[in-house]
Amino acid sequence: MILRRFLLVSLSALSLSAVVAVPARAAGEDYGEYSRMFSRSAGQFWADGRAAGQWAWKPLSATTSEISWGDPKSWPPDYAEKFVHAGSWVMLDGWRDNGTYYRLRVTKEQIGDAKCGNLRTIATSGPQHYVKWDIPSQAYCLKAWGTLTEESSGKVVDFGHTQIWSPPASCSAPAYGTRRCVKQWESWWDNQGKPGQAITRKLDRDNYLAKGVGMAFGVRQYFPKPWAAEGHSDWTW
Repeated sequence: MILRRFLLVSLSALSLSAVVAVPARAAGEDYGEYSRMFSRSAGQFWADGRAAGQWAWKPLSATTSEISWGDPKSWPPDYAEKFVHAGSWVMLDGWRDNGTYYRLRVTKEQIGDAKCGNLRTIATSGPQHYVKWDIPSQAYCLKAWGTLTEESSGKVVDFGHTQIWSPPASCSAPAYGTRRCVKQWESWWDNQGKPGQAITRKLDRDNYLAKGVGMAFGVRQYFPKPWAAEGHSDWTW
């Protein structure tokens, strides 16, 4: 189903140590160091003393990689998102699930400051500008509106996606201690493919990516229900 990775299975809250300070940016840091998107990397995040999910990157070329999200007990999953490193950006092309591909194309994108002010348009077509490759010293906001097309049926879903990316800061998780993280806050809206209906909010959450560890170092979900998880392990395959 669309947005499978957003539907987290546990509803009980779990504390996650907050970002506590913003150290000076290390020269040359990039998204690849934090996400590990161009290595055959994988990891698990846990909640309530058990695995809540697993992720794994599969590089497809020097510029393209896909990440799978799913239950480690039924691995590999059908679901995987496709990202492309294009110049100074990482672009989200879409994802595959249920034996088909969901192609994402924007109709408008904006970039602004940490409070989503001073917005300017950066694109009106193509894949989504998901994150800057070189990590800046200041937080920035990205807003995108567009469509998801289920290629097997032609069904179209209208969506809106707002992100705020914060610069590196100290963070911690019990399994790792203190690390260096970037934080993504995101809010996802869609109309579930119902023509003529307005998009409505489906998800608000924070995601923490730890340098050298990878994805889901910390997850704090605020909507539709409070939920939290922390990185438990990572490896290469």
